[in-house]
Amino acid sequence: MKKQQRSVEQPPPVTPGITKGMVREHAAELYRDKLAHGRGLTLEDWVLAEKDLVESMQAENLPQR
Repeated sequence: MKKQQRSVEQPPPVTPGITKGMVREHAAELYRDKLAHGRGLTLEDWVLAEKDLVESMQAENLPQR
């Protein structure tokens, strides 16, 4: 049986130079379908969104503010 995770408020980012707004914007792009159906994001979703954002920024070689 799959454990159902509940949605949580956005935690503060752990990566220096990354803001909540940056993670929130990236999460909105990643989880557009999930959010469109009225479901919130889990802690795992927020963590994965931040990790993906950091990896994307490193891949693009953009300076992290």
